[in-house]
Amino acid sequence: MHAETPHPLTLVADAPLNGRMQVPGDKSISHRALMLSALAVGESRVEGLLEGEDVLATAAAMRAMGADIERLGPGAWRVHGVGVGGLLQPEGALEMGNSGTSTRLLMGLVATHPITATFVGDASLGKRPMGRVMEPLSRMGAAFEASPGGRLPLMLRGAQTPLPLHYRLPVASAQVKSAILLAGLNVQAETVVEEPIPTRDHSERMLQGFGADLTVEPMADGGRRIAVTGWAELKPQRLVVPGDPSSAAFPLVAALIVPGSELLIEGVGLNPTRDGIVRVLEMMGADIERLNPRLVGGEPVADLRVRHSALKGIEVPPEIAPSMIDEYPILFVAAALAEGRTVMRGIEELRVKESDRIATMAEGLRASGVSVEELPDGLVVEGRGGEKVPGGATVETRLDHRIAMSFAVLSLAAERPVTVDDRAPIATSFPDFLPLMTAAGAREA
Repeated sequence: MHAETPHPLTLVADAPLNGRMQVPGDKSISHRALMLSALAVGESRVEGLLEGEDVLATAAAMRAMGADIERLGPGAWRVHGVGVGGLLQPEGALEMGNSGTSTRLLMGLVATHPITATFVGDASLGKRPMGRVMEPLSRMGAAFEASPGGRLPLMLRGAQTPLPLHYRLPVASAQVKSAILLAGLNVQAETVVEEPIPTRDHSERMLQGFGADLTVEPMADGGRRIAVTGWAELKPQRLVVPGDPSSAAFPLVAALIVPGSELLIEGVGLNPTRDGIVRVLEMMGADIERLNPRLVGGEPVADLRVRHSALKGIEVPPEIAPSMIDEYPILFVAAALAEGRTVMRGIEELRVKESDRIATMAEGLRASGVSVEELPDGLVVEGRGGEKVPGGATVETRLDHRIAMSFAVLSLAAERPVTVDDRAPIATSFPDFLPLMTAAGAREA
């Protein structure tokens, strides 16, 4: 997947960033589009699919389990599905690369099919615990043989006679919720997930779009009850994947922190369970306009015009975390350039991402001259009031694509450039990051 020899990256901005760009298709939606198309009976078409390494791992896994998947052109894919219950025994191990989403959602799919699959991944994915998915799927009849700590490599034996489940999530997690709902598709009964805090709802929207019998109801405690009735016959769809807000966050923050910048980022998905980064940046004083709001494939989308802004430190509401959990690394960068202190708590989830994103970002920010205080569940960043950060550091990405892009953006507002130790992980989610940033006016040093 990633090159053996690290290929460092240093970005600088000699002038404001300007222009318009389109970010790649949403990663979360792309994974689900391939999986549900592969479970539909007949041929689906997907446009705007993210062609990063994570999504390609999902495509390869669904092919290995019987789906006919073909790339027709840039972002355009054809999928001929096998139907719910029709997954075939894969001949070899399923190579997940760096993708925790692929792994956890596919574990859900396999758990209620009478097949056995072995999941393997790269060194970073091998450190990520899978226990919180294994526990509910075990209750549905699946059996696991995992590496110590519930990690990959992992072998899953799907249930011969899967059991329905009524499960309350102990921690807000769209991946665990989605894994259970996908497992529930092949159970002859109703599967129910209760989430105490609403998380991204792409699975629910797309399952309903494919014709699954799925209901979502609010609960008295502010959470949601999601129920899916199994043995559904999913109907093929034509899908358009909106731009990924997690990817848009990087040029968004770059424009905010480079004086004189103005960017138009087109077609960004603004699902209310995913747009936390835009809302928090606006709380900090960001000048962001939502233009041409519309629906694309059932998902709210808009073009975002962003201009350089004087940001102010805030206390980020912890309850917003599920709507922007992947965007905290780049928020830490925005906080470093803001005036005053930014406090971010309730984000302990970041410690079990591709890397421990709290510790890795804290280390790189300190090395770049930013004062930070690491908390068990978050980070406090002392902003520099719009002054450039000292910079001059070479930071470790630890194979984490979001860490790599965050520090590449920080370098644009540094006295001395910040070097990312390896650009290779960026291809995981945003293969065009570098060409889009250079087209906007950044350059490699």
